[in-house]
Amino acid sequence: MKRLLFFVLLAFGGGPARPEEPARLAAASPDGVRDIGSRLELLVDRYLIDRLTETQLKLHEPQLAPAMTEPADNLEYGTVIKDGDLFRLYTRDGRRAKFDGDQPEVTRYCESRDGIRWTKPRLGLHEIDGNKENNVILHEPPFCHNFSPLLDTRPGAPAGERFKALAGTVKTGLVAFVSGDGIHWRKLRPEPVITYTKEYAFDSQNVSFWSASEQCYVCYFRHFLDKKLRSVCRTTSKDFVVWTELVALKPNFPGEHLYTTLTHPYFRAPHLYVALPTRFHPGRGESTDILFMTARGDAPYDRTFREAFIRPGLDPERWGNRSNYAALNVVPTGPTEMSIYTTPFRRFVLRTDGFSSVHAGADAGEMLTHPLRFSGKELILNYATSAGGSLRVEAQDAEGKPLPGFTLADCRSLVGDAIEHKVTWAKGSDLSSLSGRTLRFRFAMQEADLFAIQFRAGP
Repeated sequence: MKRLLFFVLLAFGGGPARPEEPARLAAASPDGVRDIGSRLELLVDRYLIDRLTETQLKLHEPQLAPAMTEPADNLEYGTVIKDGDLFRLYTRDGRRAKFDGDQPEVTRYCESRDGIRWTKPRLGLHEIDGNKENNVILHEPPFCHNFSPLLDTRPGAPAGERFKALAGTVKTGLVAFVSGDGIHWRKLRPEPVITYTKEYAFDSQNVSFWSASEQCYVCYFRHFLDKKLRSVCRTTSKDFVVWTELVALKPNFPGEHLYTTLTHPYFRAPHLYVALPTRFHPGRGESTDILFMTARGDAPYDRTFREAFIRPGLDPERWGNRSNYAALNVVPTGPTEMSIYTTPFRRFVLRTDGFSSVHAGADAGEMLTHPLRFSGKELILNYATSAGGSLRVEAQDAEGKPLPGFTLADCRSLVGDAIEHKVTWAKGSDLSSLSGRTLRFRFAMQEADLFAIQFRAGP
């Protein structure tokens, strides 16, 4: 078999399904067809998958990166925002606080150009310990306890409100803050924009973002489900001031506490929301670990993967309360790499798009998609094989009949590892004659992982 050159293209840039019931995913068209256009689609759920044969959806394990020689401040309800070529980090400093929301709590700000080496700018905004030579951007209890910023990507957002944030307690409600530069903040209005009175709420990180797919702001906040389990509610807004009626999402499995959700749009596919909730074990010394969930718009969270995504690990310090919180946002830190930051200040890495994959082992297997429509000219895959593995693709009509020229026999076998690789058949890679038609795609795999697919117009 002819070896393929390995290459990488730049890549910067309701309740859950119970074990006995299928997950409800983002709605297909009335005829059951997934219309994916030219979107990047990650294999993190069964949205595209009709049938798996000798293959499975596999959750991949983030790898702990070496300790940073120039770390940022310790993460406590942290947020990492990639703003162009600048990484911005926001974190609570509650080291001297006697209780949540106590007066000594402050919000600190750090910067980085690579997401690895960080600086703590001396901003001169707030006097702490007798001087202003510090990186504190907010000192207003109780809002420093869970101040959670976002970079507003809404078209037409005012320059002076390029950054927004929500913060507050059950007593104050969630108050909106805005900023033009991410450093100097003011309240959008003195009154809270979100209130909740049914159960205890808001005391952990409450996250929000502009959703391009839903065309509104979305907020996921913490509450107690049935006054028993830590869980999550959802609300939306067109203007970040007036929010819709709150909906309890109930993503918990029986007896499961979800302390935070950290839900945010994935940076390469913003229609797909990624969540890295803290799973809290009050009966096991209040230990915690980090899960992986996804959502598509206003559909419930998908719970395809029930096991821990990031375990506490070998360090005994990670086996106590508040020891395993992820920071908000998965961010790209290289052409083939994305990073997840966790307490106290650790960095975990995954390959780009590499949360999970359709995986085939030593035995040959297949994935068959649901009927779908696409727009574009080429099929691009994020995939990896062993030296002895392979992956091929076949295009079929809606009834499952292979299309001449696009059969498995016509497909040039993929052997290698690439973030973006074009599929080629005997007559070439041009799929424009199939664009807009209802098709199925069959992936034949052996010792291979398929992470994501995308149809594109061309180079």
